[in-house]
Amino acid sequence: MARVKIAKPETVEDPAVAGIFEWVTQMEGSVPNHFFVELNFPAFFTAKLGATKVLWEEGELSMEEIQHIGILVSQANGCSYCTAAFCTILNYGLEADETEVGGLLTDGAGAVSDPRLRTLLDYALKVNLDAASVTDEDVQALRDVGLTDLGIVQITHIVSDFGSYNRLNLALNTDYDYRSFWRQLAFPEAAPQS
Repeated sequence: MARVKIAKPETVEDPAVAGIFEWVTQMEGSVPNHFFVELNFPAFFTAKLGATKVLWEEGELSMEEIQHIGILVSQANGCSYCTAAFCTILNYGLEADETEVGGLLTDGAGAVSDPRLRTLLDYALKVNLDAASVTDEDVQALRDVGLTDLGIVQITHIVSDFGSYNRLNLALNTDYDYRSFWRQLAFPEAAPQS
């Protein structure tokens, strides 16, 4: 059970919140519990989600690439909630095949054959694990697949952004409201034994 209230308002008066809710409903089919947890701090909710929107829409990475990063970073951080959220966006909102998304969960970056996406994922996972271990060669690999300084800053911020959502949902134990299928694929060791 969540450690803070999940208060679902009857109506949303703030146009910024209404816009966020409209977007997330298009991408995920409904407004998940995470957003209601965030609404406990409304001023930061709109600022944080506004920053996430800029990261997702204004840089050099595609929405599909960003969701792949979100899935693997969240899985690496042990956050089943966020892992499922980004699987839902990739599968439901962006219409990626469920088998493709499932393969990413079970095989990690190794499931990806596209050289650009594989490079992005390898970099993101390295930043997530140990940012200080990033080398000039890692950054050059990003340049080699088409990123400029803008894209390099974008992907690095994206990893940090996903990590912050992971920490919030893990620390506050956000009530899981996604398909159990995603959690079972991503964290099979945590699945109940039959």
